[in-house]
Amino acid sequence: MAIIKTALQVLFLLDCLALMVLVLIQMSEHATLGGAFGAGMSATVFGRDVTRDPKKLATGVLGGVFLGLGLILTIL
Repeated sequence: MAIIKTALQVLFLLDCLALMVLVLIQMSEHATLGGAFGAGMSATVFGRDVTRDPKKLATGVLGGVFLGLGLILTIL
């Protein structure tokens, strides 16, 4: 049981680090004043397109894994 918990904790740590890096990369692209007011969203009506921006999809997947691992580690 301890080996499984340790392995899940390592996966949780790696997921946290990957999620932080991915969010910081996305923030740097839209950190200018024009990005704050939606200047980069003229291509689509509802924001960026997921098919053209796979980082948004990866952020959602990593966030889901983060929540799932957090719940599992809380139970263990």
